[in-house]
Amino acid sequence: MGPVTAGVLQLLALTGALALVYIPLGTYMARVYSSKQHLRAERWIYKGIGADPDTEMRWPAYLRGVLAFSAAGVLFLYALQRLQGVLPGSLGFASIDPDQAFNTAVSFVTNTNWQSYYGEQAMGHVVQTAGLAVQNFVSAAVGMAVAVALVRGFARSRSGELGNFWVDLVRGVVRILVPLAFVAALVLVACGAIQNFSGIHEVGQFMGGSQQWNGGAVASQEAIKELGTNGGGYFNANSAHPFENPTPFSNLFEIFLILVIPFSLTRTFGVMVGSVKQGYAILATMGTIWLGFVSLMMWAEFSRHGPAFELAGGAMEGKEVRFGLGGSSIFAVSTTLTSTGAVDSFHSSFTGLGGGITLLGMMLGEIAPGGVGSGLYGMLIMAIIAVFIAGLMVGRTPEYLGKKISTREIKLAALYILVTPALVLVFTAFAMALPTPADSMTNSGAHGFSEILYAYTSASNNNGSAFAGLNADTQWFNTTLGIAMLLGRFLPMVFVLALAGSLARQSPVPVTAGTLRTEKPLFTGLLVGAILIITGLTYFPALALGPLAEGLA
Repeated sequence: MGPVTAGVLQLLALTGALALVYIPLGTYMARVYSSKQHLRAERWIYKGIGADPDTEMRWPAYLRGVLAFSAAGVLFLYALQRLQGVLPGSLGFASIDPDQAFNTAVSFVTNTNWQSYYGEQAMGHVVQTAGLAVQNFVSAAVGMAVAVALVRGFARSRSGELGNFWVDLVRGVVRILVPLAFVAALVLVACGAIQNFSGIHEVGQFMGGSQQWNGGAVASQEAIKELGTNGGGYFNANSAHPFENPTPFSNLFEIFLILVIPFSLTRTFGVMVGSVKQGYAILATMGTIWLGFVSLMMWAEFSRHGPAFELAGGAMEGKEVRFGLGGSSIFAVSTTLTSTGAVDSFHSSFTGLGGGITLLGMMLGEIAPGGVGSGLYGMLIMAIIAVFIAGLMVGRTPEYLGKKISTREIKLAALYILVTPALVLVFTAFAMALPTPADSMTNSGAHGFSEILYAYTSASNNNGSAFAGLNADTQWFNTTLGIAMLLGRFLPMVFVLALAGSLARQSPVPVTAGTLRTEKPLFTGLLVGAILIITGLTYFPALALGPLAEGLA
């Protein structure tokens, strides 16, 4: 079997698996967030944190819950890293430096999981399990809660209430993420991923010397790392490491975990707003972009000519032979079109155009299918923009799901789509203009510029993957990337929740002959076009200086 055929078969198998679980998982999540009943374990949690689960919140109270919980998470994780040297189970590792501890705490709380450290050489068992793994669960649940709040904004009328943040947070963890991650961890252990709390030990003999590795609860962290679109690896090599991702099957299974909740949330959206066709329209938009990007990536990586490329079956430098070009291409696209950031190959080693595809995937705003929760609310914001554009073309007030898109709504949507590009371009410009940050680049020219652009694109979009080749463990990058992650995560949430509150206060608008049918293929095409055009106009000059210049050289 040729490498191209193998890649296509993997893509078909993955698509089939996602289709099988789409309806049951999406419907189940809708029931979780719509249920009036509280589990006994959940009531214990509410009592412990002093929350009233039966009290509804308006958007300012919901936002205060998001920000307060996230701030507490940053402080706790920062303190845990700074105290690592005196904690049991530290494996002898020293406490983390202040700038790196700040960067890592912000990274995991914002669901970015950017790592400027070697996991196996810096983090002990306590920090990994009690700190990083916990944030993998709760940061994903925060994103899902904000998405559900926006969906309620469309579904409700004349109330302004969006549910209860603490209930949505707890249910996301207890009823969705923990059960799915438990099953996924068992599958990964069966595939060969390690799960232990052993210390540092020597592994084999290599060229007259030995290699040292530490064990860890890797399979359980790997499961929620992918399922919650987090991406932070136990080891520096991330999902290219055989302890995290041992086989071609585990590689495909991890891609499935990355995509399953973001795609299935479109079903949750359709059920909660009372029209599954609306969910299918959003799904079709996400699926079209994802399949298009996978196809482009495979073409870019398989089509390189020359004897070396032909013998290897494509541009294999920087990629794992046990996964092949097909598996690496699907993984790279899936991880950058979501906010996962996990890697099973070095994106810096992709072809110039292939590296540009990973960059462009993040620049779309992590919406196809995007992060857990953040992908859905990001796509719904783009749907509002597309409806507004359609309204301008036909000369009528735009409406979406029975809600008028007035001046307030479109301003909030516009602010949402402007925040991330501003962070990316401003920070990249400063890093290239100042002398010190440029010293961290391994390469010069277009590829070196791509390293910097990729880092700030990854941080601002809460992705977390790295282009490789950039030494990001400096005070400048640890600080500025941390700031970009914070602003890129929470400023958009402010606009999303304000928009949700505005929509929930409205009265529904009756459907007329002039209403745009947003469940039809025509709207899906309009939405895909709007996403690509807006992203292209925003980022084309930067892409032209980096990956396009390198790919066309």
